[in-house]
Amino acid sequence: MSNDTKRKPVAGRRREAGFTLIELLVVLVILGLLAALAGPRVIGYLGGAKSDTARLQVENFKSALDLYRLDTGSYPTTQQGLAALVRNPGNVPGWKGPYIDSPQLPTDPWGNAYVYRMPGEHGAYDLYSLGADKAPGGTGEAADVTSWGR
Repeated sequence: MSNDTKRKPVAGRRREAGFTLIELLVVLVILGLLAALAGPRVIGYLGGAKSDTARLQVENFKSALDLYRLDTGSYPTTQQGLAALVRNPGNVPGWKGPYIDSPQLPTDPWGNAYVYRMPGEHGAYDLYSLGADKAPGGTGEAADVTSWGR
């Protein structure tokens, strides 16, 4: 038998076949450090995405409300609410809806209904989400998302 065809000892093959416990622990420590450093940033990014989604939904509602006003001559009353964008609130002349694509009224990203009132305190109407805290005011993810600006 030549040197090339000789088999390596069993212990040598076993050593080359897998990872040692220390190598696995080092990899786990590195993954843990990466998760600790990147975790808060990722969570903050996901939270900000909900506020951005709420802003986009408010803008879509604003466009739908403007189309409703063009067709009917006025914005829906507070009593009619945003539901008037989905179905005719009761023989409103000129109603050509639905004015939004969804068969149901969308909720904000936190699962709450948008607040709508007409006439508004900040314009012809007020439309807003109370944010993650479901209370007026707040900062960050708890901040209100409004139709009249920040």
